[in-house]
Amino acid sequence: MTAATNQADARASELIRRILAENPLKAAGFIVTIYGDVVEPRGGIAWIGNLIETCADVGISETLVRTAVSRLVAAGQLCGERQGRRSYYRLSRSAGSEFAAAAHVLFGTPEEDSWQFVHVLGPSVEEAMQTLKRAGHARLANRLTVGPARLSAEAIPGLVFRADVPQDHDALQAFALEYWDLPAHARAYETFLEQFGSMSDSAETAGISPATALIIRLLLVHRFRTVHLHDPRLPACALPDEWPGKAARQLFSRVYRRLSPAADAFVARTFLTASGPLPASTPATSRRVETLTSKTS
Repeated sequence: MTAATNQADARASELIRRILAENPLKAAGFIVTIYGDVVEPRGGIAWIGNLIETCADVGISETLVRTAVSRLVAAGQLCGERQGRRSYYRLSRSAGSEFAAAAHVLFGTPEEDSWQFVHVLGPSVEEAMQTLKRAGHARLANRLTVGPARLSAEAIPGLVFRADVPQDHDALQAFALEYWDLPAHARAYETFLEQFGSMSDSAETAGISPATALIIRLLLVHRFRTVHLHDPRLPACALPDEWPGKAARQLFSRVYRRLSPAADAFVARTFLTASGPLPASTPATSRRVETLTSKTS
């Protein structure tokens, strides 16, 4: 290891320490991030030893990892397989669909910039309302919501109405501030920018060891996923001027792309399945990087 790498890793280690102090990790949540970033686009199966080793680098003990994996199995998200003395865990089919949907939000093309109203039908009103809230909707009445046009008519038992984009920009922004807690989401994006802003300088990522590059990329994905998936992700016309979500998306894309060559090389060198090592890249990982590149170009 060169002196430059030592210095780069020392700065990166301080960044990791600070992020973990500000946002302590839960084992199950971080394991979900490992699967989403590393495992799912490479076939969806990994050796538990790799999970233990990766989690150890962020202070999560083997006991906590094994407990979290057992709970993910019980919840139907992972399926265990055994080959000799080694245990491997594969994403279940339902979890694979959930991971693909989350990956589309993080790495896919921009979401449609339009609106819908949903009038919920049937007896399970509150359950439907929770689904709509996760999709970015705000509740207007007992059975009525408004939000980004992301849900199909089949996804919710209700009547779905497409809405024209309001022409009064100021009134739309005021409406969004009234029905969504946008200041809280703005603060979350600003915290993300503060935590990872130093990584926007290419000099900070140059020379980082492959192992450290993977850990920082996992933390980058974990934090951005937490912030971005909780954001209702309203159409841009409804957001306040200088919305920090745009800068956070650009930072995420830029840092992810810079860290990926070293991080992916480390994955190929260390992550195993019963049939051999995981590949450094697949068509799915390449599409992620290409899409992120197009979003920041």
